[in-house]
Amino acid sequence: MNEEMNLIAAVLFGIALIHTFAAKSFEKLAHRSKHHSGLLHLLGEIEVVFGFWAFVLVCTMAFVVGPQNAIEYAESRHYTEPLFVFVIMIIAASRPVLETVKGLVAVLARAMPMRTAVARVWLCLCVVPLIGSLITEPAAMTLAALMLAPLVFHDGLREWKKYAALGVLFVNISIGGTLTSFAAPPVLMVAATWNWDSAFMAATFGWKAAIAVFINATGVTILLAKHLVDKPSEVEKAGGELPMPIIVAVVHLLALAGVVYFAHHPVIFLAIFLFFLGFTKAYEPYQSPLILKEGLLVGFFLAGLVVLGGMQQWWLQPIVSGLEPTALFFGALFLTAITDNAALTYLGSLIEGMSDAAKYMLMAGAVAGGGLTVIANAPNPAGVALLRGGFKDGAISILGLVVGAIIPTAVAAALFLMFIP
Repeated sequence: MNEEMNLIAAVLFGIALIHTFAAKSFEKLAHRSKHHSGLLHLLGEIEVVFGFWAFVLVCTMAFVVGPQNAIEYAESRHYTEPLFVFVIMIIAASRPVLETVKGLVAVLARAMPMRTAVARVWLCLCVVPLIGSLITEPAAMTLAALMLAPLVFHDGLREWKKYAALGVLFVNISIGGTLTSFAAPPVLMVAATWNWDSAFMAATFGWKAAIAVFINATGVTILLAKHLVDKPSEVEKAGGELPMPIIVAVVHLLALAGVVYFAHHPVIFLAIFLFFLGFTKAYEPYQSPLILKEGLLVGFFLAGLVVLGGMQQWWLQPIVSGLEPTALFFGALFLTAITDNAALTYLGSLIEGMSDAAKYMLMAGAVAGGGLTVIANAPNPAGVALLRGGFKDGAISILGLVVGAIIPTAVAAALFLMFIP
């Protein structure tokens, strides 16, 4: 692309960032407007922001460099990650998978020496993010958000405490996937290029991340403890629903495992997803409504980020390549908040001759900052889509998220900086 188009893309990317911060304002305007509430509500959906401005970018590109070039650019982007997040969200949120995980959490919670509600919240904020290293971060985010929603994100809790919990959830999901080389999007982008296998990730990043996850989860659970009320889990309350046949739960779990295993092969995991949709229809009495709308919105958001972010390399890569290791850590921490940690590490993988210290600092900063904003980490939009209903006006304030994520981000950053290999 020519310099003019690069500049236009950077401006539109900046406008999209501003739009994400102003999304809650659009929601407030939607409630006041009589004639344009629908449009304002649409523009207030955080998940719509990057898809909308990506559409503007492609249309602008058609006028500036020609329709054919615009189409070729849009088709040259890789949409595997948005498709994967869309599919994994829906399968992970299905009733058989959710009930299975809730049942396991309930058993563990009853065995812990504390009130059941407190134990459940701690498990959702600590253990589930770490399990994300096996089932992938988007799946862990979906499960944790759905289980936390009735416990924490409701009208009976003060807003600032909800944002504290949201910040911990986002940060812990971002760093909790670093125990393996395939579960976290930023790790996945460099694992093959830098020869980082799961053993290396666990030894270099994973144990530090686990300590940070434990500290963050414990701290916010103590903050929330007095507001948490013991009540039957959703599994225990589902008296009016038919008992779940084991075979149905097994098929759903196998579909989840298959999608995770073939995460880099969209043709195969989409085929599994189509079978899954047919299976849910065949066994409809044992299903709850699939979160198709939420999944589509998140996929749209991530696809828009792929399109818009694909034209930011001209200014991002010189910054990444020009920083010393320590400065690179803090630079990655900041840039992750306004770009996407997977895009940032991918740019790093294109730089030849990076030292091992620089690679470590880039990755550490990228995952530590993955909870600061909605766009910082691919699973975050999924969390927003599933939890925003528990916040005032049905929208999540970007500034509130940043404030809520500062302390857990600092904890993660401190662990990564204290134990540099």
